[in-house]
Order: sequence, then structure tokens, then C-alpha cells
Amino acid sequence: MRILCCMALSLLTCVGSFAQHFANHFQEKTLRVDYLFTGDANHQAIYLDELSELPDWAGRRWHLDELPLAGNGEVCVRDLQSKQCLYRTSFSSLFQEWLSTDEAKSTARGFENTFLLPFPKQPVEVEITLYSSRREVMAQLKHVVRPDDILIHQRGQEHVTPHQYMLKSGSERDCIDVAILAEGYTEAEMPLFYEDARRACESLFSYEPFRSNKKRFNIVAVASPSEDSGVSVPRQNEWKQTAMHSHFDTFYSDRYLTTSRIKSIHNLLAGIPYEHIIILANTAVYGGGGIYNSYTLTTAHHPMFKPVVVHEFGHSFGGLADEYFYDNDVMTDTYPLGVEPWEPNITTRVDFGSKWQDMLAPGTPQPTPVAERAKYPVGVYEGGGYSAKGIYRPAYDCRMRTNEYPTFCPLCQRAIRRIIDFYTPPAAL
Repeated sequence: MRILCCMALSLLTCVGSFAQHFANHFQEKTLRVDYLFTGDANHQAIYLDELSELPDWAGRRWHLDELPLAGNGEVCVRDLQSKQCLYRTSFSSLFQEWLSTDEAKSTARGFENTFLLPFPKQPVEVEITLYSSRREVMAQLKHVVRPDDILIHQRGQEHVTPHQYMLKSGSERDCIDVAILAEGYTEAEMPLFYEDARRACESLFSYEPFRSNKKRFNIVAVASPSEDSGVSVPRQNEWKQTAMHSHFDTFYSDRYLTTSRIKSIHNLLAGIPYEHIIILANTAVYGGGGIYNSYTLTTAHHPMFKPVVVHEFGHSFGGLADEYFYDNDVMTDTYPLGVEPWEPNITTRVDFGSKWQDMLAPGTPQPTPVAERAKYPVGVYEGGGYSAKGIYRPAYDCRMRTNEYPTFCPLCQRAIRRIIDFYTPPAAL
């Protein structure tokens, strides 16, 4: 009994110190920072666009100066005087994907990006860094934020987009807050959107480890209205006026459905506690996309909607890579074979010890022959990250490889569970 009491006291002390660290440096508000990522394949730059203040902070209050995953970029908030890192977060961006396209070799473009940070009590230095696929710094920007700056735009104080909670497990302090937004739904179609949002929730929490961690999530459906019904399909010359200006044919890929209007997304969410974003598109055309710590966007009326929304959330929430690949294709520009990918579910075996080596049964052959997949549910199967050779995945099949597979593989389940643990308070463990 004495040991249990000591353990409980230690846990409470730990939780208290985490909360105290947050309270020492941050207010109960959000600092929204909008950037422009600009450039071409040869030169990139970051520019500060706008600062906004939101009325609540729904992000983490623990592990403030830690990263769950490296991502393709990082934001670090430092005390202006001591240079101590107070808060860090990581991300990926559509801009960095675009840099690998043919268009980026001859044209310069700019992409919006928005990040949510805890609102500081004292002046801070914010540093944002973009990394290449080889983990080299592509672009970096430092700027000072003073909390009393009169040009910080206050948002979410008056007009708040209509919304309903699909799941309310607790306060934004203790839970992971996911916002589901409507894209291409008119005002008259909002009942349909709410039903689609419920279907998305049902699908998400039918998969482990989300199912067993349901009590650690809040899900809010945000009825963001569009002028037109449906979304844009450029290859069919269909252009719609929608809330977030999303469209298919991103980078000329038919099924890639994204939006570059990131500020529009966050403007619609102002005043609603949120950390992660799912956007449902009112169309039956197959497609979608998921960008780590940015958003999931998927079509709500295709027959494969339920597995696809979970797959894309695996990208945006869990930082998981695609495990499918194309025969006879080696996309070394996306994942250079001499660099260990930051995503937890693929490896080049450059640093396999940091991945799922600890999950392998004794004697597991590396690479693992496909013919022995029944014997080795966790192995080192060649093919993943779009490449047939040189990149390896942890299981023969998984929710991150095919729509037909009914579960996340054991490694992906562990990776998602670790992210959930990272975002939620120690007392909830």
C-alpha cells in the first residue's frame, strides 16, 4: 500500500510540475501564426504573414519542449531573454511536397501555412525551420512576438461558426480536440454534413488504438457553409465556390484532393477549441489527402469513405507514411535510401534500431519473405513509401497500405498510441 501511495504521489507531483511549467510561461489563449512558404526547387524562403489571438488553448500542457515525431519542419518558441525552448511542434506541408514536382523546377510559388502555439506571457522568439528529405535545412525564419502587440488580430470573440459535438469526453485541457469541417455543403445540406461527421467518428473509433482510447478525444463537427454544393474537379472543368477552396488534381494527380487556403480553414475554426482537423468533402468522387499536423481531407460519399478517412487521419494525426508502393519504381526523391525516414512505419534500415526492431520475433528474417507473412505478423517487408525497393514496412498489409485491410498493423497501432499518450495528460495514462 505504501508503494502504491508513493507512486500516486509521484504521478501527481509530475502532473503538477507539467502544469506549473505551462502556467509560468503561457496564458490560457492560443497564438495563431500564419506564414507564407515560398520559392522553387532551388531556393526557399519563409515569410511571416499575420498573428492572431484565439480565446482558448486546446493544445498540450506537458512535453512542451519535446517532439513526438521529427516531421518535415519544426516550430520552436523560446524565451526572448534566456533563449530557453518553451514549446516545440513539428509538421509537414503541401509546399514541401510541391518542391519535388516538375513545376517547382521552373516556377516559384507561395503556400499558406498556419500553426497554433500557446500564447506567451512575455516576449518570445519564434523560430520555424523547413527540412529537405535529407534532413538538411531548406529555409528558416526567426521573429519576435510580443504579447501586447496591438496588431495581433483577435479572432473567435464574437462570430463563431455553428457547431455540434459528436463526442465530448472532457475538457480541452485533458482531451485531444478534433474538429471536423464541412467542405462543399450548402446551408441546406448541413443535416447531411452532421450525418457524415457521425459516420466519420464511427469509423475512426472502430479501429484500434482509437477505440480503446475514445475517452481521450473530443470531436466537434463545424458547419462551415459553402456557396456551391460539391468540390472542384479541374480535369472536368468544374470549379466550385466552397468554404475552403479545395480541389482534386493537386500536382496533376487525379485523386489528390487538397486545399492551399489554410487561413480559410483556421478562420472558420476561430473560437472553437481544436488541435487536429478533418475536412469532409461533399462529393462521391474518390480521393483525399492527409498532411502531418495540418489536416485530413477526404470525400464523404464514396463507398470507401470510412476506411479512407481513417487512413488519411493516420497521416495527419499519427504521422504515418503510406505503405503502398509501385512495382519497379524507386522514388528516392521522396525518401532517399541513405536517410532514415522520420515516419515510424517505414525504414531504409539506416537506423532500424529506432523503428520496430524491438517488435521482431527472434529469428525473423530481414528482409522478411512475403511467403512467410503468416509466420511473421511483424517483419521487415520490402516495399513502402511508394518505392518497391530499398524501403521496408512492418507488416505485409495494414490500413496504411490498402483500403481493404481491416486494421492498423501492430507497429502502426503502437505509433498512434504513443502519439495519443504524448498529447494527453499523464493522469490519463
